[in-house]
Amino acid sequence: MKKPDSSAGQPASALIDQRIAELADWRGDTLRRMRMLIKEAVPDVVEEWKWMGTPVWSQGGIICTGESYKAIVKLTFAKGASLEDPARLFNASLDGNVRRAIDIHEGEEVDAGAFKALVLAAVALNAAGAKAKPKRAK
Repeated sequence: MKKPDSSAGQPASALIDQRIAELADWRGDTLRRMRMLIKEAVPDVVEEWKWMGTPVWSQGGIICTGESYKAIVKLTFAKGASLEDPARLFNASLDGNVRRAIDIHEGEEVDAGAFKALVLAAVALNAAGAKAKPKRAK
């Protein structure tokens, strides 16, 4: 028997708020901060709730997802391999041809300006509909 979906009918923003509150530790604080930076960079960003409970931020396509695990908060950029990353924020999923991720551990803080630049680059890539060659991790 299928479990009832308690998220049915709730807006994605409310579900993301709920996830942040449920975490109630450094992971919630980190996800809240990264969400705020995304919204500062792209005020009209679309928040979605996909794949059985994953926060997703989109603008003309997926920008990134925000996953929380026991030891990390992971921000996965859907087309990250095609983005320039001069601040070298990407530190996970570096071998793939499409995605790149930022794993944030307790006590770490991501540079706000560099992160917003990455978000804006992802939006620009979505807008261009580009299928640029992946940037190889150095």
